[in-house]
Amino acid sequence: MTRIAAIAVFWTCLLAVLYLLRRQRNVAFWPLLALSAILLFNLFFTPHFYNLEMRGGHLYGVPIDIINHASKVAVLSLGMTLVIGAGGIDLSVGAVMAIAGATMAHLNIEAGMAPGYCILAALATGLLAGMWNGFLVAIMEIPPMVATIILMVSGRGVAQLITSGQIINFNNPVLNFIGNGFILIPFPFILTLVVFGVTYGVTRGTALGFMIEAVGDNEVAARRAGLSAKTIKFLVYVFAGLCAAVAGLVHTSNIRSADANNIGLYLELDAIMAVVIGGTAMTGGRLYLASSVIGAILIQALTTTMYAKDVSPVVAPVPKALVILAVCLLQSERVRRYLADRPNRAQGRGNE
Repeated sequence: MTRIAAIAVFWTCLLAVLYLLRRQRNVAFWPLLALSAILLFNLFFTPHFYNLEMRGGHLYGVPIDIINHASKVAVLSLGMTLVIGAGGIDLSVGAVMAIAGATMAHLNIEAGMAPGYCILAALATGLLAGMWNGFLVAIMEIPPMVATIILMVSGRGVAQLITSGQIINFNNPVLNFIGNGFILIPFPFILTLVVFGVTYGVTRGTALGFMIEAVGDNEVAARRAGLSAKTIKFLVYVFAGLCAAVAGLVHTSNIRSADANNIGLYLELDAIMAVVIGGTAMTGGRLYLASSVIGAILIQALTTTMYAKDVSPVVAPVPKALVILAVCLLQSERVRRYLADRPNRAQGRGNE
């Protein structure tokens, strides 16, 4: 009975949030509606999906696994949102994850450095990677896709050099906690909330968010208004590199090894999809941070659902792409106007 009551409370709160978002015409409504549809499907067709249990003071269950595994893409999507909001793109974040993870593992195992220094060094590699991308895009004015592909292609080679082409395994309690720890809920999700809170506070509590949107909307007008478009572009790429390093630490810690070939592989695409699902236009000019995080959770919930229904990993990208396409179409004003006008058109044809 307690479980039924908890599910009832959860759905009541979720429906209330959806109602408020719809009333306010908030862009987060559509990704949250799609996530709600997936959760509703699992309520009826996936046994034990909502079973939660407490073990050793930690919560376990499928919903907990979803937010845990979604954390990597969610952190990436926060940095990607700022980059896309400023009119750019970053295809190198997956490779930066591999570099950061390789740095942390190498310094801990090969150099014998303390965990704190390993973490700081890994974050520093993310900052350096972001500075490199920012230099190419903002200072050298290389198109963002071309500039970030350079590091996307070469980054895993850099990670292989750091690890000497080997998979470095480690078993340090502090490093393990980053990707596997719990403080009631998984630590990676707590880390995601912290990064989100800082990002939201800086972009919405200061003028920086409006500056990023101004540069993404019209760079020429932003420059004429006195904004330093180059500085803003440089900073968003640096922040994206830092977010990639955080995600790399989580991923590396989760598997307790630095695998330069596979850490962060294709996650840059998931991050971009999460941002697009969240309503941030690829043309720039708008930032929707909370929606991007919801988009990341939506992607993971969909992936977990397909695996629970024994959908082959080879086939899984197809329904995943269809759901993402449906959400993006529902966000389109033109599609919504078309759907809203259908009854009027049908009535007009009936009167002829």
